[in-house]
Amino acid sequence: MIIVNLDVMMAKRKISSGDLAQKVGITPANLSILKNQKAKAVRFSTLNDICKALDCQPGDILEYREDE
Repeated sequence: MIIVNLDVMMAKRKISSGDLAQKVGITPANLSILKNQKAKAVRFSTLNDICKALDCQPGDILEYREDE
């Protein structure tokens, strides 16, 4: 399964959900869905914008773990 570690990167960069959503151009609700592991997909353009806003790599946000 894919784990989204967005909250970890946001804490490291000291950025709020509202600020990140605004920088990325998505709604706070959609950012919350992504943060809370509820998203079924993420667009590469959104991932690109998140990485740009947080100055990180996709691997800093997304992690693969075997299903338990």
